Amino acid sequence: MSRKKISIIGAGNVGATAAFLIAQKQLGDVVMVDIVDGIPQGKALDMAQMGPVEMFDADISGALDYEETAESDVVIITSGSPRKPGMTREDLLNTNAKIVEDVTLNVIRHSPNTIIVMLTNPLDIMTYHAWKVSGFPQNRVVGQAGVLDSARFRTFVAMELDVSVEDITAMVMGGHGDTMVPLPRYTTVGGIPITQLISEDRIEEISDRTRNGGGEIVNLLKVSGYYAAGASLAQMAEAIVLDKKRLIPCSAYLTGQYGIDDLYIGVPIRLGANGVEDILEISLEENELEALQKSSQTYREGIQTIGY
Repeated sequence: MSRKKISIIGAGNVGATAAFLIAQKQLGDVVMVDIVDGIPQGKALDMAQMGPVEMFDADISGALDYEETAESDVVIITSGSPRKPGMTREDLLNTNAKIVEDVTLNVIRHSPNTIIVMLTNPLDIMTYHAWKVSGFPQNRVVGQAGVLDSARFRTFVAMELDVSVEDITAMVMGGHGDTMVPLPRYTTVGGIPITQLISEDRIEEISDRTRNGGGEIVNLLKVSGYYAAGASLAQMAEAIVLDKKRLIPCSAYLTGQYGIDDLYIGVPIRLGANGVEDILEISLEENELEALQKSSQTYREGIQTIGY
């Protein structure tokens, strides 16, 4: 059985972190592509030399062109202008739309059967954009949204209760931005809903911190966070190449679910070898559904801005 091939477009902080974790998990061979000569090659060589220390075997390479990515099983797109202090994800819209279009066309030229995982912000809009540009079926283009947002929610819940993050499951739906929808009813610690463990006021404060989690890191680092984002991408790549059928929240194309149509937005999906294999339409209370639909409207306006 031949090894899987995972290509990462953009060898910056997020892309390199994802590449390292994918190699460490030995999910397949890794190719990093970047426009800055020396960056993908140097980072790839450095990671390869870590293999003997961390005891993993993976062919890690860096390149400036897309030929090296040919016949990739999964392509992760992280290319784009990063957020800077004071910027929202939506501020990046027009700049990153041009970058994503160019990247997507190059990706599909060399890997027409791949599954695209999008990271570039504004995430849900760029995922829709890549889907349109690629011409792929909707199951083969997916955005990394709720995995990272749920990880942040889980982290803050663990801090609040002084418990292990391993015992916490969480669900965050909606767009990967300030209108995301954390769902406390579906967030548990050892199977116990957090609504039984944390006061309503504190839950709302934790939810707000989750919504602003990316901005909090930008304000501290002066660049976007990358460890948690890279790990979230690696988890999604693992679900696809190992056909793990993970039930996780991702940005997926909706066709009427939750009253939303023709839009990518964060919802619980089953992620496996065929990409988005199912979209789960869970029961939402009226205020939760309204928040999700309000979140979706923000991104509908965004895709109209770039011409759809």
